Amino acid sequence: MVSPRPVATAAVPAARPPEPPPRDRLPGGTLQGDPRHGGISAAPGQLWDWSQARRGLRLRTLILLRWVSIGGQLAALLFVTVALGFRPPLWPCFAVIALAAAVNMSLQVIWPGARVAGRREALAQLGFDVAELTAILALTGGLQNPFSLLLLAPVTVAAATLPARGAAAVGVLALVATVLLAVFAGPVPWRDGTTLILPRLYQLGIWAATGAGIIFTGVYAWQAQVEAQRMELALATTQAVLAREQRLSALGGLAAAAAHELGTPLATIQLVSKEMLLGFEAGTPSHEDATLLVSQAERCRDILRSLSRAPDAQDARHARMSLSQLMSEIADPYRTSAIAIETDVSCAVGSSIMEVKRMPEVLHGLAAFVENATDFAESLVEVSAYYDAERLVMEVRDDGAGFPAEVLARLGEPYVTTRAHGEGSRSGHMGMGLGFFIAKTLLERTGAHVEFRNARKGGAVISARWARRRIEAEPDEGF
Repeated sequence: MVSPRPVATAAVPAARPPEPPPRDRLPGGTLQGDPRHGGISAAPGQLWDWSQARRGLRLRTLILLRWVSIGGQLAALLFVTVALGFRPPLWPCFAVIALAAAVNMSLQVIWPGARVAGRREALAQLGFDVAELTAILALTGGLQNPFSLLLLAPVTVAAATLPARGAAAVGVLALVATVLLAVFAGPVPWRDGTTLILPRLYQLGIWAATGAGIIFTGVYAWQAQVEAQRMELALATTQAVLAREQRLSALGGLAAAAAHELGTPLATIQLVSKEMLLGFEAGTPSHEDATLLVSQAERCRDILRSLSRAPDAQDARHARMSLSQLMSEIADPYRTSAIAIETDVSCAVGSSIMEVKRMPEVLHGLAAFVENATDFAESLVEVSAYYDAERLVMEVRDDGAGFPAEVLARLGEPYVTTRAHGEGSRSGHMGMGLGFFIAKTLLERTGAHVEFRNARKGGAVISARWARRRIEAEPDEGF
């Protein structure tokens, strides 16, 4: 039977260290402040302004799509006339198609290069496509024409590329077109001497199906594109956070190397200064100068020692850390007089002592969860680690109200939080849930499985579980 035993426990210090700058309070995300954990200065409107983030549509693409539509309309008219023997109103149809071709050629002459169409311009172009297709359908049977399904095409393109208002405008225009086609369209081209008349109820069903298809397809394309944009922006932000952590780690490594190299000459200076001090009488100016030189040399030694112990250093001496060190690094910046943070490390009986790799992803991800816990806790946050021969499990618990059900179902995704104006947040931050997404993504890159839940006795629980081989440091043979 495997039973845990305590290995290390860290109590809350009495002194209150400097409070870190405010940054993303999860589940929120202005991504501001603390650069130690990858904070990015960006106002919510700048980072998540979806109207700004929507991809533009190149004018060349609009022109190409219209040429494809023109070619398809011509081919359909020739096929039903020549192969099927129907008699559609060819000349009016050719006139509408010629107008579309003239518009296309004019656009190619005026703007021959590949440029992105403005939003109003793209809206006008897609509106023209809806109007041109409506005119062709009105001449060839309206909604009874099987090709009325093509009204969905401009709506889908608008939903995938235009802001909400533009996409909605194209959708409303298409719905208006269906109403006009149901009322004012001519008869469906048919064989000589006969007229195809569908039952009125069936025509009403076609109209309802077409309208529903326009609405559903537009909303579906819009939502899919919004999710794609969110994931793309959030992943880009995650990469920026990780890049900053790696740059800070590289700087820490340089500092450690400098401290190591400067240690020997500084020791020589200190030794010579002490010998000089012995050669001067107390109270003389020379003795005071030598005393000052010794004290300043000792101060330099202390500074170099602190640099060599920098948590971001990435030389062989600092590429590993104990679990107690890891928990101190992620918890110490958020200790305050109002919130107690208790850390505990335990392991299975007989397990070998475990040290982990120093990874920026782990430091940032766990620190973000601790910060969120301190933001919403009542008075206590518990950070615990348990390991055995196969796995390492780390948990962050708080004694707050826990995650709301509607938030818990979407944690780990970049979404708009339901906590309006930072409701329930000690910092008052409001955000997009991007912080949780970044933290979860970074931890998963290291092989962790991250879970969010509410404890039975109340409070939120976040756990990260690794296979031991994925996070354990290699045996230390050099020191």
